[in-house]
Amino acid sequence: MDHLDEISVGELQNALDNVEEAKPTQRLLAAIAYQNGISQTELAEWYGVQRRTIYNWLKRLDTDEPLEEAVTDARRPGRNRKLSPSQRDAFESAVHEAPWQAGFDAQAWTPALVQRYLEETYDVEYSLPSCRRLLREAGLIYRKPRPRAAEEDGDDGGDSRGRGEKNGGRWEPE
Repeated sequence: MDHLDEISVGELQNALDNVEEAKPTQRLLAAIAYQNGISQTELAEWYGVQRRTIYNWLKRLDTDEPLEEAVTDARRPGRNRKLSPSQRDAFESAVHEAPWQAGFDAQAWTPALVQRYLEETYDVEYSLPSCRRLLREAGLIYRKPRPRAAEEDGDDGGDSRGRGEKNGGRWEPE
């Protein structure tokens, strides 16, 4: 099957001027090269993709829709959020306050405490990495504890690496 019989190189170049994203640009450049005599096999080697991928790129352009739209991927929304926007706002307000104000006996928020809070308050489960992400998105950053001088705390000079959130670091507003 011959591709792009109805589309000129000039039309492809005009479409190229109107796209900004990498993938549509790549697809249009491949189409221009194809129109200039480069085989699908050779294009696949150039772009490091399967020949079938080149075939699909070219086939996309053989539609009635404008070229700029034909080379752009359809929007693919991810999974629905577990928290509604109002729950998210309430959560963010809560983590900007001390945990004891939310009924927890703790000095600072930790991912494990956030996980427990979300489970108890909204009946949703989040992984610890997702809880860290939620804290960051709420505008908090993790600050590691400052190392103390050995003579201040009686430390024998041992290695203090590996101290994590369990040993004095805290999530604070930026």
